[in-house]
Amino acid sequence: MLYYLYEYLTSQGIHIPGMGMLKYISFRAGMAVLLSLTIALVYGKRIINFLRTKQMGELVRDLGLAGQKQKEGTPTMGGLIIILATIIPVLLFTRITNVYIVLLLVSVLWMGAIGFVDDYLKKIKKNKDGLSGKFKIVGQVGLGLIVGITMYFHPDITVKRKYADAKVVNRNNVEQNFMPTEKITVSTVPFAKNNEFDYSGILFWMNDKDAHEWAWIVFIPIVIFIVTAVSNGANITDGIDGLAAGTSTVILLALAFFAYVSGNIIFADYLNIMFLPNMGETTIFVVAMVGAVIGFFWYNTYPAQVFMGDTGSLMLGGVIAVLAIILRKELMIPVLCGIFLIENISVMLQVAVFKYRKKKYGLEYAQNNRLFKMSPLHHHYQKEGFHESKIVNRMIIIGVMLAIVCLITLKMR
Repeated sequence: MLYYLYEYLTSQGIHIPGMGMLKYISFRAGMAVLLSLTIALVYGKRIINFLRTKQMGELVRDLGLAGQKQKEGTPTMGGLIIILATIIPVLLFTRITNVYIVLLLVSVLWMGAIGFVDDYLKKIKKNKDGLSGKFKIVGQVGLGLIVGITMYFHPDITVKRKYADAKVVNRNNVEQNFMPTEKITVSTVPFAKNNEFDYSGILFWMNDKDAHEWAWIVFIPIVIFIVTAVSNGANITDGIDGLAAGTSTVILLALAFFAYVSGNIIFADYLNIMFLPNMGETTIFVVAMVGAVIGFFWYNTYPAQVFMGDTGSLMLGGVIAVLAIILRKELMIPVLCGIFLIENISVMLQVAVFKYRKKKYGLEYAQNNRLFKMSPLHHHYQKEGFHESKIVNRMIIIGVMLAIVCLITLKMR
């Protein structure tokens, strides 16, 4: 809104000293992260106290983990802190009519609402199972449909690819190095020299025109799968103090960098990557969320004063998935979101191995010979005797390493 105020005042011939800074994305991004961090730190405590008075405490099942019962009664639904601290700076500092900003705001509110209903049923209605799994899936599929359809059909979502033989003549006119704006379902393939992949190529039996016209048949289901998988991965990772918040912060920082360079034609030209028109505003959204998550992390570190609950974890996973998709970096998710992936795989392997051993050797053998002492993986390490803080810190370090690998891909071609 402040950007539009600046534009209006300028059009009226009114010039307020310093207000011209609002035309720069870097300035608005800096202000957004400071404001989101301040909101989370200052009002986070008040939200925690409010949740405590409403008896929104965590109901802990006894899984035999050290320090587990001490967490009984710790307020949950802390994801509300992240949502509030993200939305306010975004509304103030971004051009909110930007299609990418609208998509991301819808993602925050959509997934936040699903998580909120789940937490509400668990804490207020005393339904230990919360929202039925099938309703969560329906919600995730719904968001995937919204994102996929918008990405495919909205006229403002386009790309500009660089000519293979482009030669920089004048840095002030780098647009000459890029092809005309295209409306295509192209993505980035990490670690590959010719690193662009068009989903229409999957429809290899069609001619090029028909393949591009029908690419949505492939593209939209893949978007739905990615949104569902990443949001569930973040949800599973949220099992010990600070783990989901810490790893998500690292992922979001990497995505913020990708958003900035992809939305800046000079950097896109220098790095030889796709230029995504209108993407620059997304940087402001991402850094605002980074500030909100770091502010929440202040209260969520061991011993946690608040848990994010499904309100936060499903929302974070959904937003990360949508960000990767709109940045054309969804094929990088297995690396960038490696911690989420490992946690997800550990659960699937635990269940698969247990069922196999039960069928082959019987129930008693399967119970006494599990693949992991407990899943997800972070609980396995707790059973091994590692302290929560050590597990979280080491997983964050691994997350940083994975994020650096993803950033290096910009020059690994």
